[in-house]
Amino acid sequence: MEPDKSDERRRRGRQTKGAIVAALGWLLSPLSWWNDLVVNVPLAYLFAAPFSLLDERLYLPAFALGYWLTNLLGFVLLHKGIAGMVSTTKASLRQDLLVATAYTILIAVIASLGWLPSPASLLDEWRGS
Repeated sequence: MEPDKSDERRRRGRQTKGAIVAALGWLLSPLSWWNDLVVNVPLAYLFAAPFSLLDERLYLPAFALGYWLTNLLGFVLLHKGIAGMVSTTKASLRQDLLVATAYTILIAVIASLGWLPSPASLLDEWRGS
């Protein structure tokens, strides 16, 4: 029996949508080395700006929260996009948040073990310091 063309179109549409969502997630996640300067820091700044207008002391906590939220959103979108590309069932928000939190913990552990050096230490190393 030949597969239904409408089923094939739905599958391709789901895969395309998943790929776009995963790409957006990758852009927001800390998995790309350049995303902080180009994407996450500007978004965190925009997030924190209204708080700083209320009280200057709120700027730094709001900036940190905004930055963390962009990274978390990146992991959620990355997971949701990949799951949408390979699975026919929808993941729950709870499952997405658990996976994103697990990714965040994994990245934090990798960074704390020194396996993921900071950009500043890499620059020092490249300069020969």
